[in-house]
Amino acid sequence: MRKWRLRRGITALALALLALPAVPGTALAEPSYPFRDPHLPVDARVDDLLGRLTLDEKISWLHQYQPAVPRLGIGLFKTGTEALHGVAWSTDIDNNGAVVKARGTVFPQPVGMASTWNTDLVQRVGSAVGDEARGYHAQNPRVWGLNLWAPVVNLLRDPRWGRNEEGYSEDPMLTGAISTAYGSGMTGGDPDHLKSAPTLKHYLAYNNEVRRDVTSSNVPPRVLNEYDRAAFKPAIAADAATGMMAAYNLVNGRPATVDPDLDTVVRGWTDQSLMHVTDAWAPNNLVNSQKYYPTQAEANAAIIKAGLSSFITDDTNAQPTVTAIKQALASGLITERDIDARIRDILNIRFRLGEFDPGGGRYGSITPDVINSPQHQRLARQAAGEAMVLLKNSRQALPLDPARNRKVAVLGPLADTLYSDWYGGDLPYQVTALDGIRERLGAAASVDGLDGADRIALKDPATGRYVTATGTTDADPVAASGETASLAAQFDVVDWGQDVVTLRNAANGRYLGYNWGPFVTRDEQPNGWYVQQQFKLEPQADGTVVLRYVGYETKESWFAAEKYVTVGDDGALKLGASTPDDATHFSRELVSSGIDRAVAAARAADTAVLVVGSNPFINGREAHDRSSTALSAGQEALVKAVTTANPRTVLVLQTSYPVTINWEQEHVPAVVWTTHAGAETGHAIADVLFGDRNPSGRLTQTWYRSDRQLPPDLLEYDIITSGQTYLYSNAKPLYPFGHGLSYTRFRYGELRTAAQSVAADGTVRVSVDVTNVGARAGSEVVQLYTHQRTSRDRTPIQQLKAFERVELRPGQTRTVTLRVPAADLAHWDVTRSRWVVESSTYDLMVGASAGDIRARAAVRVRGETIPVRDLSRPTRAENFDRYAGVRLVDETKVRGTAVGATEAGQWISFAGSALRPDARTFTAMVAKAGAGAGAIQVRLGSPTGRLLGTATVPSTGDDYRYVSTSAELARVAGNHDVYLVFDSALRLADFSIR
Repeated sequence: MRKWRLRRGITALALALLALPAVPGTALAEPSYPFRDPHLPVDARVDDLLGRLTLDEKISWLHQYQPAVPRLGIGLFKTGTEALHGVAWSTDIDNNGAVVKARGTVFPQPVGMASTWNTDLVQRVGSAVGDEARGYHAQNPRVWGLNLWAPVVNLLRDPRWGRNEEGYSEDPMLTGAISTAYGSGMTGGDPDHLKSAPTLKHYLAYNNEVRRDVTSSNVPPRVLNEYDRAAFKPAIAADAATGMMAAYNLVNGRPATVDPDLDTVVRGWTDQSLMHVTDAWAPNNLVNSQKYYPTQAEANAAIIKAGLSSFITDDTNAQPTVTAIKQALASGLITERDIDARIRDILNIRFRLGEFDPGGGRYGSITPDVINSPQHQRLARQAAGEAMVLLKNSRQALPLDPARNRKVAVLGPLADTLYSDWYGGDLPYQVTALDGIRERLGAAASVDGLDGADRIALKDPATGRYVTATGTTDADPVAASGETASLAAQFDVVDWGQDVVTLRNAANGRYLGYNWGPFVTRDEQPNGWYVQQQFKLEPQADGTVVLRYVGYETKESWFAAEKYVTVGDDGALKLGASTPDDATHFSRELVSSGIDRAVAAARAADTAVLVVGSNPFINGREAHDRSSTALSAGQEALVKAVTTANPRTVLVLQTSYPVTINWEQEHVPAVVWTTHAGAETGHAIADVLFGDRNPSGRLTQTWYRSDRQLPPDLLEYDIITSGQTYLYSNAKPLYPFGHGLSYTRFRYGELRTAAQSVAADGTVRVSVDVTNVGARAGSEVVQLYTHQRTSRDRTPIQQLKAFERVELRPGQTRTVTLRVPAADLAHWDVTRSRWVVESSTYDLMVGASAGDIRARAAVRVRGETIPVRDLSRPTRAENFDRYAGVRLVDETKVRGTAVGATEAGQWISFAGSALRPDARTFTAMVAKAGAGAGAIQVRLGSPTGRLLGTATVPSTGDDYRYVSTSAELARVAGNHDVYLVFDSALRLADFSIR
C-alpha cells in the first residue's frame, strides 16, 4: 500500500510541476507550490515540501517548537497539548510569563471514563476534546497545538502508582478498546484528515514515579508481548493514534527514549506514518541522570535512530537540541537521510491536520465557540454519571426517595469541593455534590453541608502568640503574632492519609503554604508541581505538636534537611529545624470538632451523604507514588462516626484509584465510587443517588482488601511470576475486576456456543440471553472471560476477551452475541519467540464481573503443540521459563536483551529441553565488566541439581563487550529442565548445548 501511494504521488507530482509557470519570479496564485495542493496525495506533498527545506530548517523542526519558515509561508507548529480528559494546561507561557491554562470542558479522569465500559460514549468525548483543541488552536496556535498528548495507555497493574488516574485499566484488552475509542474521536476517524493528532503515552512498562528516570522495568518476553505491548497496539493498528511518547523509565536496561521498538515493532502495526516524541526533558536524562551516553550529540543521534521525531526538552529553547544534532551530523553519528526520515513523519501529520490546505482543511472551520459549549457540558454530565460505580447497595438503600429525604446532610472534605488534577484543565464552573443535591431536592428541602474538619488554633507557648494569617498574597506572611485565637488564627485541618494534612485558614479560606520562603495563605487549593500546602502535625510527649512541612521538593532542595517549623523572634515562621526537638512546640487548641459537628448534622437528617476520598495533588501524582491505598485515618473516623449516628448513610467515595475500605463495605448501607469527574460531578452524583440515572459503571481495576495483597515492591513488573492483577492473582479481592451494581437485576440464560471446536484461524462465537428482571430500565455490561485449561506455560486464571454493554427495559430480554477470534487466544511462545494458539479446551465464562460468572461453556481449539526446546540451536537467554534474582538488561545500547546476574546463586531455567546423547558442549556469548573471572554452571532439574559442567566467563572490561565461552558437559540425554546458575555479576546473551 505504501509503495503504491508513493508511485501515485510521484506521478501526480510530476504533472503538477509541469503545470507551474516557467518564468522565474512569476507570481503564483495559491496553491503556489505542489505541497499546497490538497488534490495531490500526501506522500507527494511531503516529498515536495521536504525538498524545499534547508538542512538547518529540517534540524530546527526536530525540537518541540518547530519554527516558522516565512519564505514558504509556513507558520510555527508546536507538538504537544495535554488532553487526557479535556484540553489541559499547555507547556507554553503567555506574554506575561504565566503558564497558560485551559478552562474548557473537563471530563472524568481517564480511569473514570473507562469505568463506563462505553466505547461509543468515550469516542464522543474524544471528539469533543478534539473539537475544543481546534477551538483553542484557532485562538493561539503557538500555545495550543493540534498534536495532543493523550491517551495514557499504561496499564494500571498496581493502584499505588501515582498516576493511576491517567490510565484506563489493569486489562490490556479493555485498555485497547477505550484508548481506541478516545483516539478515534480525537482524530475524527478519517485516515486522510486529522481533527487532531493523538499521541499515546508512555511507551513502555511505566508504572512507577519513584526514581522513574533511573529504574528499569524488568519485563520478560511473555509480559512484554501479552501485557504491555498488547495495550498499545490496538489504537495504533486502528489508526486511532498518530504516534507514541517514549516513557522516562528504562525497559530491560535500556532507556525507553531510545527503545528500538518505536522504529520497528510499533511501525509494523500500521501502514500510516507515525510521529513519535520524547517525554519532557528525557533527551537530557540520557546524559545526566541515566548516564547512558557521554555526550548530548550521541544521545540525540540515538533518539533519531530509534525513530523519534520531536525532542521535548529545554522548554521553548531549541538551541541545545539543534547544536547537539549538528554535532552528531558532523561526527558521522547520523546522516541527513536519518533526519529526513524523521521530518517525513512530522510532515505527514502536519499535512493530514490540514495545515497546508485552503482554510485549514476539513476541520479548519472549527472556532473557539465549541469550548465548554452547552453540548459538551451535557456530554460531561452524561460521562460523569456513567462513570460512577455502585459498589454496594444493601436493603435497597439507594436510590433515595426525594419525598422521604427532605432533610439531607452532605458531609466530608469533598462535599462542597471539586478538585482538578495535574493533567486536568481549570474548571470553568463547579457543581459540587452539595450543589447537585440541593438543586435536585429544590428550595423546599433542607440540605446542609459540612466538611467534617477540625478547626484548630496553634499557639507558641513561649510568647503566647497564635499563628495568624495576614492576607492572601505573597507579601502577607503568616506569623505567630495574634494575641487571641481570632478567625484569622483558626485553621481547618483535613487529613488526606499517612498523617498528611492541609490547613485552611478560617478567615480567608486559603491554604497555608510554604512558597520557598515565607509561609503564606495564598492558594485556593493545593496546587503546583511541588504542592507546598502539605504538613504533618506531629504530637510530642509534652502534649504539644510540631509542624512538619512535607510539600514535594526536588532532590537538590536547599531545605532538604530542615523540615520543621520554628518561630523567630519577630514571630515569623520558617523552616528552621531538622528534628522535632529543635522545632517550635505549639499548643494545639481545638476550636471545634469536625466529627462532632458532622454527627450532630447526621442525626438531624433523614439521610447523611458522606463524600470522602482523595486529593489528586496530594494522594499521589506525577513524580509521587502512594505508599498505601488506605482511606485516611481521619476520614475513616468521620465515616464510622456518621454511620453510627445515622444508619441511613450513603458513602460517595471520590478517588483516583482503588481504596481499601473494608469497614465501610461491611457497615455502610450503600457505597458509590466516582473519580474526580469534572465540573459536572455534583450533577452526576445527584443523578445517581436519586435514581434519575441507574448506575452502570464497572470497575476497571481490582480493589484489594489491603496493601498486603500487592507485591512488596512497586517496581515488580513481571505480573505472571508475581501473580498480579485479576489475570494472575489468587487473592480474594474486596471488589473484583468488572464489578458494579445496578438498581435493577439481570438474569443470564445458558451460554451457547456456535461450535464445539474451532480451528486456530477461526472465531469463537457465544450467545447468551440477558433479561432485566427488575422494575427499572438499566444497562448491563456482559463480560466474556476465557481460561485455557492445558498449556505448556502458566496462563491467566481468567482473561477478558469481549464485552458488550446492553440497555434493557424492565422485563426485556436481549440475546448478546460475543465473538473472539481464536487468534486472540494466543500467548507468546518463548521457545520460538512467536505467538502460538495451543490445542486445548478453553473455558468460556460470561458474567457481570470476573468474580460474578453467570454462565459457562467450553470450546476445543485446534491449534498446535509447543515442541520441546531444542537447545542445540542458539537460544536467547531472555527466553527462560523461570528465574531467580537476575535482571533483564540491554545487550547493546542499540538493540537486544540479555540476562544480567548481579550476585552468586542467581539462575535461569529452560523447561522441557531436549538434550541429545551427543550434546557435550555448552557455548555462550557472555560479558563481564568486573575484574576477575566468573562462571556459569549447567545443572539439571533444579539450581542445585546434577552439575553437567561449568563455563568460565572471563572479564571483558565492559558490559557490552561479549566473547564466546564454552565448557565440556557430562553425557546426558532426554528431556530435562536445564538450569544456568551464575556465580557473580555477568551477562549472558545467548547459548547452545551441542
